[in-house]
Amino acid sequence: MNGFFQIPKAINEPVYAYATGSVERKNLQNTIAKWRSEIHNIPMFIGGKEIRTGIVQQIFPPHDLSHKIGEFHIGNEEHARMAIDAALAAKESWESMPWEQRAAIFLKVADLFATKYRYDINAVTMLGQSKNAYQAEIDAVCELVDFLRFNVQYMAEIYTEQPGENSPGIWNRLEYRPLEGFVFAVTPFNFTAIAGNLPTAAAMMGNVVVWKPADAQVYSANLLMRVFKEAGLPDGVINLIYGDGPTIGDVVFNHPELSGLHFTGSTKVFRHMWKTIGMNIEKYRSYPRIVGETGGKDFVLVHPSAHSKVVSTALLRGAFEFQGQKCSAASRAYIPQSLWPTVKDQLLSDLKTVKVGPTEDFSNFVNAVIDERAFDKIAAYIDRAKKDDVEIIAGGNYDKSKGYFIEPTVIVAKDPKYTTMCEEIFGPVLTIYVYEDSQWQEMLKIVDSTSEYALTGAVIAQDRYAITEATWALRNSAGNFYINDKPTGAVVGQQPFGGARGSGTNDKAGAKVNLLRWVSQRTIKETFNPPTDYTYPFLG
Repeated sequence: MNGFFQIPKAINEPVYAYATGSVERKNLQNTIAKWRSEIHNIPMFIGGKEIRTGIVQQIFPPHDLSHKIGEFHIGNEEHARMAIDAALAAKESWESMPWEQRAAIFLKVADLFATKYRYDINAVTMLGQSKNAYQAEIDAVCELVDFLRFNVQYMAEIYTEQPGENSPGIWNRLEYRPLEGFVFAVTPFNFTAIAGNLPTAAAMMGNVVVWKPADAQVYSANLLMRVFKEAGLPDGVINLIYGDGPTIGDVVFNHPELSGLHFTGSTKVFRHMWKTIGMNIEKYRSYPRIVGETGGKDFVLVHPSAHSKVVSTALLRGAFEFQGQKCSAASRAYIPQSLWPTVKDQLLSDLKTVKVGPTEDFSNFVNAVIDERAFDKIAAYIDRAKKDDVEIIAGGNYDKSKGYFIEPTVIVAKDPKYTTMCEEIFGPVLTIYVYEDSQWQEMLKIVDSTSEYALTGAVIAQDRYAITEATWALRNSAGNFYINDKPTGAVVGQQPFGGARGSGTNDKAGAKVNLLRWVSQRTIKETFNPPTDYTYPFLG
């Protein structure tokens, strides 16, 4: 069958509200109860086979440390090699499959998550990653489905981009080949959608993938992989392995067929991977494509002309949704003295109504942080602020007896370069610096120079000159810049996501530019009437 196929136009998946009394709320609660009642034995998936090593790690909800929900089997160097071999064995058949057939697989994955598995992928995200119903919905369902549908659309658009000119008797065309080798996808704990996007973005362009998720996300990664298989993804195209990062990495980064790295995680780990690839560059068949989105120290800069309620709402949602465990979370804010009393009162008033607890109770806005290591790190920052006698106006308490719970904490620093204004915390801690209204120009410079990161940021103002000034002055400070809104919540197809400086390569997730990183172009020139005489007219 041949044709210039038009894929279904991508539109953003509608977000369910899960309001009290709604059908979707009841369905989700029932699904959570089902998953809580089971203990899942989770294998790796290599070449389509389920691999169990017998060496397991237990899984407990971060908010309910006494309730086991699963265990997963840990791999080693042998399994990394097996995954690479399985990927390379599947490569020829996969990359030669017509693009519309690959597209159909991932469109089916999207449809399965939007319908049949909607409540299941929400439930496992809520249990395994401690996200409330709304945060799970916008991540594990809507963003995941959007990534899949929009990426298929971008794939089709890429293939249609061809040379615009042809000389008489010549046909020029571009072929978008998958990379020669395999792609290594490394995904984080905090977004199920990212865990789904990183391996599939490369795979839909014809690449084969070795995928290693964060240990704290294995519970939902297992369901992702099972749905990929149900949708018809051939064996070996995506191989899911678990294990110690350096152990797996030692095999992957020394393999001559490594063709790409698709990464989301910490800046430190990404830099180490980049350095390792650079040191091994002579081992590879080709130069590996390196795509990464890493940390952030995201800002909210408030102008004296701003509306105070807009500010307090942006701060509360931006800083404390999903316990501040978003790389885009509002972590530092700069508020003018003239607005501070009102903003402070409104923020503290709202925080008094915020409940902290398990995800199964839908009235809880804030849930648990991901694990004990994160808990201890965040608590140490709070303790340091107390020791340094820095003012804490909200929160400051934490408890890990039943789950890794940390209160939403607001610190007011007198020094704009205080530790919690500069370092990534990745938890429910917001630090505010109150500046004199006349220091607006100085604040622009401080915001730009305080952090090594440049992921997201926001300016809140009514004065259009101030907005214009901030947009220009902070052009390199954030890859996603928000005006009169919180610096989180990028939507696929609307706000492609990624940052520069220490925040990554800015190969925007949810944009065509990302998919272009997973192909290598071949130019084909076909001449219908080739010359038969070497001489040119000028020789006469």
